[in-house]
Amino acid sequence: MKRIRYIGLSLLLLGLFSCENDTLDDLRNRVNQETEPLPELTAGEADFSNYVALGASFTAGFTDGGLFIATQENSFPNIMANKFANAGGGAFTQPFMNDNIGGLALGGNRIADPRLVFGGAGPVPLESIIGPVTVTTDIATNNPVGPFNNLGIPGSKSFHLLAPGYGNIQNLPSAANPYAVRVTGNAPNATILELAIAQDPTFFSLSEIGGNDVLGYALSGGDGSNPITPVGTFDASINAIVAGLTANGAKGVIGNIPNITSLSHFTSVPFNPLDPSNEDFGPLIPTLNNLFGALNGVYAFLESQGAINDAAQRSIIFSDTAANAVVVFDENLADISPLITQTLLANPSFPAFLAQFGLPPEAAQPVAGLLGLIYGQSRQATADDLFVLPSSSVIGTVNQDFAAFLQTQGLSSAVAAQFATEGVTLPLEDKWVLLPSEQDEIASATQGYNATISTVASSNGLALVDLNSILEQASSTGIVFDDYTLTTDLVVGGLVSLDGVHLTSRGYALMANAFLEAIDETYGSNFEASGNFAQAGDFPTNYSPLLQ
Repeated sequence: MKRIRYIGLSLLLLGLFSCENDTLDDLRNRVNQETEPLPELTAGEADFSNYVALGASFTAGFTDGGLFIATQENSFPNIMANKFANAGGGAFTQPFMNDNIGGLALGGNRIADPRLVFGGAGPVPLESIIGPVTVTTDIATNNPVGPFNNLGIPGSKSFHLLAPGYGNIQNLPSAANPYAVRVTGNAPNATILELAIAQDPTFFSLSEIGGNDVLGYALSGGDGSNPITPVGTFDASINAIVAGLTANGAKGVIGNIPNITSLSHFTSVPFNPLDPSNEDFGPLIPTLNNLFGALNGVYAFLESQGAINDAAQRSIIFSDTAANAVVVFDENLADISPLITQTLLANPSFPAFLAQFGLPPEAAQPVAGLLGLIYGQSRQATADDLFVLPSSSVIGTVNQDFAAFLQTQGLSSAVAAQFATEGVTLPLEDKWVLLPSEQDEIASATQGYNATISTVASSNGLALVDLNSILEQASSTGIVFDDYTLTTDLVVGGLVSLDGVHLTSRGYALMANAFLEAIDETYGSNFEASGNFAQAGDFPTNYSPLLQ
């Protein structure tokens, strides 16, 4: 039996060698190549002895809706600094938070909430899992002194890095940033750029400069409360930042701006989440179609009169067999509120129509006015619309303020609630939706910023990282990182953290490698060839709620 077994093994090995067309010499050569020592790390033309990182939340290490010690330790600049240390790099100091809870306080009052955690079905606040916590990082009482090599300021826009007093606590809340307060030390009126230059860096990184210049607009659904920074303003800012950092001959690396609408914050909520099998929504479909049928008739009439030409776009119909799109407010539609009201009041059957909702004939005037007010610029969403992540907790809920207003107009509480259901009878506000026109504005600004970044990098001999292409690949086919394929899918994708915008620690490790690769190409270092890249398995995608 032993002889037969060994003969079988010999035949198997022979088959393997034959199939691969390898000789023993080929195999020995391959083994020798695989075990050959890696080349010694060299810095090339770069000097990493004093590395300073400038940027916003990605630079700081913001993750899961918060900044905390663990993710600061896994920030991409700190990952890079650990590799730089093997090539003559010096110490890399960071303004560490007080705990792994996240959040900020000002004089004992919470001004930023703790981090998010995975709740089994999706992201949830940390306190929903472990109960109430105390936010211990208080910018009024316990800021570190510095100077800091990591000057990533979450929420900062390009021009903020040049603004005097941006880190002065006296300028809160409108002209200062609480995270900037934590890095200014004894120079509260110094600009973030001045804090960097004062350290006389030999090498620097610039990341997501300009990211918040469009992100703020996107997070607010393009409602105008947080406008996009004009390209001219961005151009002046980035040129001033690079000029200041390179004045003494420092070399550096800069990343461009990703197309932020590819992030899971804007792609996780579907445009058609209304399920007819839902026990709360399904039974209402006949009533809803009855209501909107009357309005659709108004649109058709107005189009027949030449008053509008988009009746089909405005018409709202709910299916009892397929997923339904939500109803949204669209600022690009002509406001036909008065026409709706006039047409309804001119219809002699309108009072009878209202009777089915328990409304008397004298309610015709105010209700016609309300319908005109609500649906003058409304339509059902399409696949071209994007919804911010917080909209998932709003869609289908009753807007209590609007319902209370409707009751003052004579509607019963039950009918008022029916007319105040977000995304169903009450069009979603602009702040929850990124319309195609708003997405175009973001894309245009991003392209303008990236053109400037490319020019600045080229004219100053800086390494350039195409973060835009990296995110595009991750959001389409996925991007391979060691044994993992990272995507932008929320929770399960591995790249984007639970807030849908910022990266996981594994994502920051991928980002660090992209920066190191660009440094290799530009300055002749060999971080990749010498095995000095971050390894995916060393960095988590989620942090335990018990980490405090």
